[in-house]
Amino acid sequence: MGRRPRVQEADRAAIQATAERLLAGAPLRSRSGRLTASELITECDLRRDIVYRHTDLVQDFQARAKAQDSTPTAMQELADENRTLKAEADDLRDELRQERARTKTMRMIIAELSLELEQAKAELEGASGIARLPDRR
Repeated sequence: MGRRPRVQEADRAAIQATAERLLAGAPLRSRSGRLTASELITECDLRRDIVYRHTDLVQDFQARAKAQDSTPTAMQELADENRTLKAEADDLRDELRQERARTKTMRMIIAELSLELEQAKAELEGASGIARLPDRR
């Protein structure tokens, strides 16, 4: 008793659906989403030899990927958004660094002014020259 024969049309449909997903930039299993034959195999979850039996589909996928400059539009949009967000994060880090420096300066000024206030209070108390009368009780 041997293996069941593969259903060629089901394999072809799986490969075609996978190619469409990759070209649309919506991979399910692939981590990189690159438009390569290896990613096609990974994404469609079929053995390599089974995928390469359908060389016409692999070649069609490779041609379409090459026509799309090997980067899906959705992946390019995500990369652009990522660059924008990184630039914004860098700007926010700079702002935070500057704010921390200002806060440090303000804390130092507050501490110095508090010391000066305490010294002024002590001088006023000593320089008043007012003698206190003892309580009569």
